[in-house]
Amino acid sequence: MAHVLTGRTVLVTGASSGIGEAVAEAFAGAGCRLLLVARRRDRLEALARRLETELSAEVSVVALDVRDRAAVAAFVDGLHPRWAAVDILVNNAGLARGLSKLWEGDVSDWEEMLDTNVKGLLWVTRAVLPGMVERGTGHVINIGSIAGHETYPGGNVYCASKHAVTAINRALNIDVLGTGVRVSSVDPGLVETEFSVVRFHGDHERADAVYDGLEPLAGRDVADAVLFCATRPPHANVREMILMPSAQAAAVHVHRVG
Repeated sequence: MAHVLTGRTVLVTGASSGIGEAVAEAFAGAGCRLLLVARRRDRLEALARRLETELSAEVSVVALDVRDRAAVAAFVDGLHPRWAAVDILVNNAGLARGLSKLWEGDVSDWEEMLDTNVKGLLWVTRAVLPGMVERGTGHVINIGSIAGHETYPGGNVYCASKHAVTAINRALNIDVLGTGVRVSSVDPGLVETEFSVVRFHGDHERADAVYDGLEPLAGRDVADAVLFCATRPPHANVREMILMPSAQAAAVHVHRVG
């Protein structure tokens, strides 16, 4: 039987677009209170207005760069008592940059991926998790990737960052054993969001080609999987879920039509 989430406080990072936006919509539809963070405050505010109008959701937004450890700590420490008891944390903030061979890679791209995908996830989890452990309840849901289970040409550092998320997710399951806190990851394959546009530094033509001839996942597909994890009864935990388009069998094995 699905676990009811009405009234739960959900913190979503990277909530301004794509998977994060879809996750916010899914939890709003489930009756949750939303604490949404991302770097683009204007997008967060537009999303909040829509969720408040269409779903009568209670939403609070904060402009935050998860790469900034001090800012993350200050944000969590400074939460109003009404928002401080985070029930569900969705670590969604993340990105890819480039597809270069390692010896041709842009070091600034590497730093941005590692600082966001690995360190940012750690900073937010480190700040939120003690409260969950103290209360004896909570759920951390990490958005990973098929790149955390496989590698592919040019994916060197991005794959490394997502393998790190897989390792953190598995290790954290051990750490919280017996505390009442659950830890899950949803690891998608091809999802059509701004992901490829960001990876290729705004080259829309190259980004669009990634999805040519197949139907990729949409953000709402990943959000449905996240909601499934969150609604399992307390005695059950989805440790990790790999979610792929039907047209994709592995990271580089896809079926294209036309």
